Amino acid sequence: MTADASPPARPTLEDVAAVAGVSRATVSRVINGATTVDPALRRIEEAIATTHYVPNRAARALVTRRTDSVALVVSEQERRPVAEPFVGRMFSDPYFGRVVGGLLDVLRPAGVQMMLMLADDAASRDQLLSYLRQGHVDGIVLISSHANDPLPRLVHETRLPAVLAGRPGQPSPLTYVEADQAAGARLAAGHLAGLGRRRIGTVAGPQDMPAGQERLEGFRAAMASYGIEDVAVAEGDFTHTGGAAAMRRLLAEHPDLDGVFIASDLMASGALPVLLRAGRQVPHEVAVVGFDDSNAALTCDPALTTVRQPVEEMSSEMARLLLKQIAAPGGGPLPSMIFTPTLVVRESA
Repeated sequence: MTADASPPARPTLEDVAAVAGVSRATVSRVINGATTVDPALRRIEEAIATTHYVPNRAARALVTRRTDSVALVVSEQERRPVAEPFVGRMFSDPYFGRVVGGLLDVLRPAGVQMMLMLADDAASRDQLLSYLRQGHVDGIVLISSHANDPLPRLVHETRLPAVLAGRPGQPSPLTYVEADQAAGARLAAGHLAGLGRRRIGTVAGPQDMPAGQERLEGFRAAMASYGIEDVAVAEGDFTHTGGAAAMRRLLAEHPDLDGVFIASDLMASGALPVLLRAGRQVPHEVAVVGFDDSNAALTCDPALTTVRQPVEEMSSEMARLLLKQIAAPGGGPLPSMIFTPTLVVRESA
C-alpha cells in the first residue's frame, strides 16, 4: 500500500442490499427496527455481517427519533462546602458505583449509551433541563435524594421517559425503584435485640432524605416492639467523616452503649475507628450493624454486619423499566418496584 492510498470505503446500505438481494429500503427498515420484513431478515443480518456495515447513528436518529442514549442524572439539593465537593463525594460513595454497574449491565447489551449529568444548584439544573428538552437523550434515570428537590417534578414536565432511584420525597407520577428501607432497619433492630443488647443507639441518615427518615423510623418502631423505647440518636450525612462525627457525639452523651445501628456502611467505616479509639471493643462491648452491604462493609475492621439492599439488581430493573417506556412512547410511567432487603451477618455483630 502506497503512502497516499485511500482507506477502504465505508460499507453503505446499498452494499448490504446488493449482498442480501433486497432493496435499500428493506435494509433501512431492518436497521431501524421494523418487524414487517421477516422473510428477508436472516439474509440482511448475514449481509450486514459480511460487509461489516455499521449504521450511521445520526441518520438512524432522524428516522427513529431516538438517540440510543440515556442520561444518569445525579441531583444534589445545593452545593456543599469546598472541603466536601459534590463530585468528589459522589465518586467516593460505593452506592454510586453499584448503581452505574447495574444500569450498564442492561443498557450496554441493548446498544444504549449512558451519559452522566450532575445538578447541584439552580444554574446547573436549568442547564440540564435545557439539554434534556432539546432531545439529546431518550430517557432519564434520576438519583434525587432530598425530599424538597424540585427536579423530579421538572423532569416529569419534560415528558421524557424517566425512572427514579428511590422513592421521591414528594408525590410524583414518575416510576421509581426502591428497597424497603423500614424493613431493612427492622432487620437491624431484630439482630441487635436478639444479641441481648439493650443500651441502643443509632447513627441516622440525614432527616431531609426519605431513606434517612425511613431507616430511623423503622428502627425506632422495631426497637419499641422489643421493649426498648429510648434509642439514642445522632444524625449523620451518609459520609465517612459524617459517620465519625456522629459517633463521637453519640459516645459523648451515651458512653455505655452496647449496640449501634449505623444507617450506611460508609458512615460505619468512619464510626468504627471512633469506637475503637474510645476503648470500646466491637462486637464484644458494642455490636454494630450497618446498612447497604457495599464494599465499605468488607473494608471495615471488623467486617461489618449489615443490611443488604440489592443495588445492582435494583439498578438493572431501573434500566429495564426505562427501556420499556422508551419503546412505548406515550404509554406513561410503569408500576414502581420495591425490593426486599436481607441481613448479612459478619464480625461486627
